[in-house]
Amino acid sequence: MLNLNSVMISTMEPEALASFYAKVFDKPADMEDADNGFHGWQAGAGFLGVLRHSAMVGKAINPGRMMFNLESADVKGDYARILGHGATSVAEPYEMGDGWIATLADPDGNYFQLMTPMG
Repeated sequence: MLNLNSVMISTMEPEALASFYAKVFDKPADMEDADNGFHGWQAGAGFLGVLRHSAMVGKAINPGRMMFNLESADVKGDYARILGHGATSVAEPYEMGDGWIATLADPDGNYFQLMTPMG
């Protein structure tokens, strides 16, 4: 059995994305190697990393190709809070099944979703 343990976001602007995700997670990076452009956050059982990659230029070309989901007990509230930290709205909060979902883009244009916890 495989266990997905982390997602890495490559960028030419690791400090800008690290600042954004520190606000999203409301805490500084749990792991950091700023000299090499790496910042990472433990978020529940998963880990999100931001790292410098010289082949990444500008905003994501196909930002919907890959998304990650963040569970939130307050999708509407976190959506508004994260918009205030520089995210772009892709889809405002809407009901899905027994919960809520919203899609945002980070400063590099990468999509991520807020979702009501499943279960």
